[in-house]
Amino acid sequence: MEFFRNPNIDFLGKKWYFIAFSLVFSVAGVLSMLFWHGLPLGIDFRGGTLVYVKFSHAPDAAAVHSALNSVGLHNARIQTLGQAGSNELLIDLPQESNEQALDRDKNQVIKVLDHNAQTDKQDLNNTSSLGLSAYLLKKDPLHLGTDAQSRYSAIAQAITDYRDKKMGGVLASMDELKGIADPAVLASLPENFYLSDFGVYNVEIVGPQVGAQLRKQAVLATLYSLAGMLVYLAFRFEWIYGVAAVVTVFHDTLITLGAFSLTNKPISLTVIAAILTLIGYSNNDTIVVFDRIRENLKLMRREKLSDIVNKSINQTLSRTILTAGLTFLTVLALYLFGGEVLHGFSFALVIGIIIGTYSSIAIAAPILVAYQEGRTNRGQGAVALPAGSAGRKEKANIRA
Repeated sequence: MEFFRNPNIDFLGKKWYFIAFSLVFSVAGVLSMLFWHGLPLGIDFRGGTLVYVKFSHAPDAAAVHSALNSVGLHNARIQTLGQAGSNELLIDLPQESNEQALDRDKNQVIKVLDHNAQTDKQDLNNTSSLGLSAYLLKKDPLHLGTDAQSRYSAIAQAITDYRDKKMGGVLASMDELKGIADPAVLASLPENFYLSDFGVYNVEIVGPQVGAQLRKQAVLATLYSLAGMLVYLAFRFEWIYGVAAVVTVFHDTLITLGAFSLTNKPISLTVIAAILTLIGYSNNDTIVVFDRIRENLKLMRREKLSDIVNKSINQTLSRTILTAGLTFLTVLALYLFGGEVLHGFSFALVIGIIIGTYSSIAIAAPILVAYQEGRTNRGQGAVALPAGSAGRKEKANIRA
């Protein structure tokens, strides 16, 4: 299947438009990383606490952020979770944390969010089954005597399970518990419990040492992948091809990271996985174009290198559009319907596939031509052909 029959687009003639496009987005991303949002590292890399909150109404993220600032929880990141109407927020507290800080951070968030707190009562939406069981055991509304502990523990667990699993972590009314526990138990709850309009249903923590180690490993993984590609392409083709591919991948990575900074989306481990995937994908696209250039260099020895490169890009254009288009539709569906957990991963791939496909044509190929023109201007005139399939290196004089 072909989208184009014998296309003859002058891609190299438009190289300055491509360079301008790349400069605009690259510079915008760099400026954002330096002066605006910085590099928005997720909790995986910097350590901190994640507090997941479910509301009974649509939450005001700006108001929550302002309230957290007012009690000293600065630089917190507020992120909407789930589908529209799920009323969930993820509160990312970036300060250094340890296991002892887990309850502290949770209690601070609860204190900030609970505007209707009753000091003489507990919040049933943020009470554990152990706390509820302890109250029932003390109150003993069923007059159980010796069998009280196991029975009240089971009742408390049933109530909290219903709250968390059936009601999403938030009870709007005590009446919702009818049929879950004995009426005498439910009648005793208002004496010591009230209902807030939110519930903290999960808290996660990453220590700063773990975050630093993950940062180091992510950087090393990226550098090793770039170095591996440089070595492979220098061996498989010529060193200038390896340099062009690495510069192209660096360009793709910079623009993708810039997109995360401009949109202030956190960079997590899954995002690093997406960037490594992008490096491989972009490199694969570049190699396809390079391979066709290598074939045409042997067949069109008397042609200008720019004409050979243009012809090679046009010959692979249908394949590029088919491959990139199908991959893009897949990751776009993942971005739109994959849920919050995969949002960063799929966002990186959506940006990366667009930029990676574009750069294989608009960045990698012009680097080869610019190198040849530089040699010609210095009076060297000859450029090395890629190594043949048997590993022999051929030389060809290509007129500029």
